[in-house]
Amino acid sequence: MPRPAYFDAFPGLALERGADGVLVATFHSDGGPLTFTARDHTYFTEAFYRIAQDRDNRIVILTGAGGHFIAGVDFASFGNVADPDVWSQVHDEGVQILENLANIRVPVIAAVEGAAHVHSEYALMANVIVAGTSATFRDLPHFAGGIVPGDGIFTTWSYRAGPGRAEAWLLDPQPVSAATAQGWGVVAEVVPDGTALARARELATRWLDQPALTRRNTRIHFIQPLKERLVREVGYGLSLEGASAAALVKAMGGGS
Repeated sequence: MPRPAYFDAFPGLALERGADGVLVATFHSDGGPLTFTARDHTYFTEAFYRIAQDRDNRIVILTGAGGHFIAGVDFASFGNVADPDVWSQVHDEGVQILENLANIRVPVIAAVEGAAHVHSEYALMANVIVAGTSATFRDLPHFAGGIVPGDGIFTTWSYRAGPGRAEAWLLDPQPVSAATAQGWGVVAEVVPDGTALARARELATRWLDQPALTRRNTRIHFIQPLKERLVREVGYGLSLEGASAAALVKAMGGGS
């Protein structure tokens, strides 16, 4: 099949698909670990929409480059988040990114190595998470930085790990090991470092033995309860996050 044009449209997401239809989507910055920016926030909105719409994608694997899933964030790239026009875009894209991930209608695997410290909720949108032994999960941008964790990270973590664990962790966002995340029911498998992607490919190859419609409908069935929560909660959560971001800017002398 010809290479789709959208595969090369998003600088922070490398897309490669084999002849078997398994799409590997790799978060990166210039080939190394991704430092998440406002540009990525915008591009990922469309990227996940395009991935979901492409019926030649039979299974999707999400992973990161340079030994990390998503390790850092460039806060300054988002501009003045106290400006309602700026936050309106952040709000709308944040809602759409997760809904577009939920609308990927084929099985999704997250292969997590190293730091999943920013937008770990993207990994939790997968049906299965395979993590390297040294992988850690953390919520770097929110409560520790003075803003509400309203962008879907509470929704996904409370759905996967339970609300009590999610609330305690998000209020004291220390790194959680792959083994602990497995104990919480978030990670399905812990594998030797550097082998998470290979294991994800093994799972994908096994799943390809099932009929295409079975694979698609199983994903649709499994994601529906989380999808319903995302639709109910994330728009509201991002509104609360935006208000707290504006308050933080004001407290730091950036607003009147």
